[in-house]
Amino acid sequence: MVKPSVYRQNRERFAAALPDRTAALLFSGEEKHMSRDSDYRFFCDRNFFYLTGLERPGFVLVIEKNGGEVSTHIYAPARDSMKERWHGKRMDHAEVADLAGLSADDVLDLEKYEEKEFELIKNTEISIYLDKSSVMHKPFELMKKIEKDGRKACDLSEITTSLRLVKQPYEIDAIREAARITEEAIDEMKKLIRPGISEYELYLKLEYEMAKRSSMSFAFETIVSCGRNAFYLHHSDPEKDGDGIAVEGSIIQVDVGARSDGYCADISRVFFVGAPQNEDDRRMKLLELIKALRKAAFEYIAPGKTFAGLNSQMYDIAGKWLAGQGLISDNFTVEEVRRYYWHNTSHYLGLDVHDVGPRDREFEAGNCLAVEPGVYIPEWDTGFRIEDDCLVTENGCQLLSSGKDSPEGIIVG
Repeated sequence: MVKPSVYRQNRERFAAALPDRTAALLFSGEEKHMSRDSDYRFFCDRNFFYLTGLERPGFVLVIEKNGGEVSTHIYAPARDSMKERWHGKRMDHAEVADLAGLSADDVLDLEKYEEKEFELIKNTEISIYLDKSSVMHKPFELMKKIEKDGRKACDLSEITTSLRLVKQPYEIDAIREAARITEEAIDEMKKLIRPGISEYELYLKLEYEMAKRSSMSFAFETIVSCGRNAFYLHHSDPEKDGDGIAVEGSIIQVDVGARSDGYCADISRVFFVGAPQNEDDRRMKLLELIKALRKAAFEYIAPGKTFAGLNSQMYDIAGKWLAGQGLISDNFTVEEVRRYYWHNTSHYLGLDVHDVGPRDREFEAGNCLAVEPGVYIPEWDTGFRIEDDCLVTENGCQLLSSGKDSPEGIIVG
């Protein structure tokens, strides 16, 4: 469990970045219907979670700053024994205060929120900040109310993005723990690999092993791809497709991530079904390229470097190798390389698996990245990526996951 003081400090840093005479409103979100009589599993707005540590629907966070003084209140649903019979126990206000690092007086009944919202909208002497990056409806509904009065809401996500980009020690520890859980699940899944095993069985094993070790909210939809299905980068519905069966001499691509304390891991591994039969096994040739790309990527990543520069270096290395294999011309262009190097090499990692942050910003110490060079060659009937998570440090980068890419761990059977 993350200490409540961490979320209090996050709010203090957020409030310090707010201009004076402002009110910031953040919403945890509402449950969504999946069908007539059931809901999707609730998942809280990430900026609300960052500032409160709460994962409950229907909450509102209001932070006001006036004359340099800051007040913070959470509006939470009251206990309701009848509703709790059907939908489970609600947190009482004391529990909410304890988890969020607030005093009991700072948690108010949700029924009082509408009155507070009306008061803020009518107060023309303050600026209202809303989260324009949210996937929830409520901030945008409120924006329309504000615009009716001829005002315009400011965007608080510029502040939260800046804060979330540079990870604090507890965030780094959480990502490292999520990576550990993920890799333990992969190791258990690997024991099942054999010719004839299905994507569905491997998929279930991964999610079962992660659930044993963490929560049911994974970082993203688990990907297990056998053979040519690896050419579909987000191939993630083995039950529906039903055609993914491991065969001797082919590959299995997995891309999977657990969560720990709300933070994501993002790890990809490839496995070769059956040992190489000769020196010309194209899986092994491609593995050598992927290993070289990974080594160069981790050597490149450091403060001041960029995603664009990283991609450029990867394209140059991959392009020379592809040209050497006769797949593209010696005087290759980036467009030729991208026929085989389909996706970006890296992205930010944090509370979202593709975490917030502009892609043109230089790396700085405290950034967490997922790094996944991948090359896919239809003519060879093989293609894959190997992905690990890392922390940008003052002098370079440090792995948060194991970095496993040796043939001894990849060849199965």
